[in-house]
Amino acid sequence: MTEPSVPLHRSPRWSADTRTAPSDLGDEREILTGFLDWHRATFELKCAGLAADLLSERSIAPSGMSLHGLVRHLAGVERWWFRIQFAGEDVPLLYYSDDDPDQDFDSLAGDPAEAFELWRAECDRSRAITAAASLDGTGIRRTTGEPFSLRWLLVNQIAEYARHNGHADLLRERLDGAAGM
Repeated sequence: MTEPSVPLHRSPRWSADTRTAPSDLGDEREILTGFLDWHRATFELKCAGLAADLLSERSIAPSGMSLHGLVRHLAGVERWWFRIQFAGEDVPLLYYSDDDPDQDFDSLAGDPAEAFELWRAECDRSRAITAAASLDGTGIRRTTGEPFSLRWLLVNQIAEYARHNGHADLLRERLDGAAGM
């Protein structure tokens, strides 16, 4: 793997950077999956080293967002897009119901460590689904019946993680001053 072209800025509060930089010269699959995994690892670093109560703290009023809520949301996003919509698996939704669509952020019962384990398992399942499929393979949106390609899904997930990594950066900076990873 090549080094990132832009130097990483580190706060002394961050854990060691264990991310693998996405390839600068790989094929399409390697670049797309590399960037998605880099964003997944970035999210995990932004949450590293915080106690459970801080992970669950809603530190930027009036937002109800927390790092614990974000990890629950991202686990649900992984399951929804890769398993349910792309692979067509018949599995229950995580942290969502029609009666309580925002429970990923609103209902923070449970140990954040368990939420991280579930998120990691969903990421692993998403990687397995991705590895077994063609970039031209298609899933079906449950809401509209319209098809989408794995290629589109990977780009969509990169955007999802990039957006939430920005949220996580603000939350983390508010909690302990660490920023910039």
